[in-house]
Amino acid sequence: MSDTESVTTDRGHETDAQIADRHWAEILQELRVTQTGTQILTGFLLTLAFQTRFTDLNQIQIDMYLVLVVVAAITTALALAPVALHRVLFRQGVKERMVHIGDIILRITLGGVAAVLVGTILLIFSVVAGLVPAIIAASATLIVILSIWVALPTFAHPRRWP
Repeated sequence: MSDTESVTTDRGHETDAQIADRHWAEILQELRVTQTGTQILTGFLLTLAFQTRFTDLNQIQIDMYLVLVVVAAITTALALAPVALHRVLFRQGVKERMVHIGDIILRITLGGVAAVLVGTILLIFSVVAGLVPAIIAASATLIVILSIWVALPTFAHPRRWP
């Protein structure tokens, strides 16, 4: 189907190009939300090493912290990747491919955000309350994230409702 052919969608008649533009705009809007949260969380993690209580961390907590910093940095880079993708591929006629790649990047980014959130809870609770409460809090956080980000969309999917 060409860019000028019209197709029926949930939004009425749109060309393939219009659909790709709309999908790209939706991905970018989702990434704006993700980028802000990821950057704030990464910034928070980066400042921890300069706090006076940082010297109280044991080696396992320091290792957790360093892994979290790396995962947060990679997640931040992933959240920014579609911007670079767009800059390089702008006006190259590959919007549908950009949408597909952007969708994959966004899904991986959400996984990274989940890992950083759960890991940060694990680290903070281990410092403040000990290992057992940390594992409980991190597990509860993971359950909430999976419930909201996976189970809820699966349950709300239109195929499940008449």
